[in-house]
Amino acid sequence: MSPRSASVNEELRRRSRERLLHAAVELVSERGYDATTLGDIADRAGSARGLVSYYFPGKRQLLQSAVHRLMHRTLQEALEREPRTEDGRERMARAIDAILGLTVHHPVLMRQHMAGILQAEGFVQCPEQQRLAELLRDTVARHGSADPDTDYPMLRALLMGAVYAALVPGVPMPRAVLRAELFERYGLAWEMGAPPAPEGTDEAYDPDLSRFFATEDRPPRTSGQPK
Repeated sequence: MSPRSASVNEELRRRSRERLLHAAVELVSERGYDATTLGDIADRAGSARGLVSYYFPGKRQLLQSAVHRLMHRTLQEALEREPRTEDGRERMARAIDAILGLTVHHPVLMRQHMAGILQAEGFVQCPEQQRLAELLRDTVARHGSADPDTDYPMLRALLMGAVYAALVPGVPMPRAVLRAELFERYGLAWEMGAPPAPEGTDEAYDPDLSRFFATEDRPPRTSGQPK
């Protein structure tokens, strides 16, 4: 049997890393951070346990990378949904709603993510975080910023603060209040983006996150196909 090519080995490594990210999101959502071990994550991913440390220094860094992936792909999906638009104000509204929506649909993950940032390891500068940063910076630029390098960190800080405020145990701030504050700051009309559903009604949401973690080759999705 001939040895695998470098490109095949790289693709296998990519898929292995993707499976670990996906498994981390699933298990922490199901069990919480403390009850999830690196061994559990490796087992769910179908990977050798020693492989986790090959990609990530520890559990906290793995979770941050996994949540950054979730945030990046959620934001990307919101910006690309139909009807597509290049309007900077609408794109900013969609970005704010995408991040705030994660506090509703993934509160355990987002709470643990915020807690991890405040730990000694701090903010993880991983590929997933860099992709998220690029997308948010582009959103700021399209919104009309004359200095995206200054205004992007401010948007990031405001979104992180809103996520924290929405998830504080015992005294969470309503998403609608946080949204209104951010929308006013960026000059956005309430009907832009994806306004919260009326109280007592369920929002449309696809809980299958496998689309965000490319662990296998998938044919391009055509319009009309289910997600």
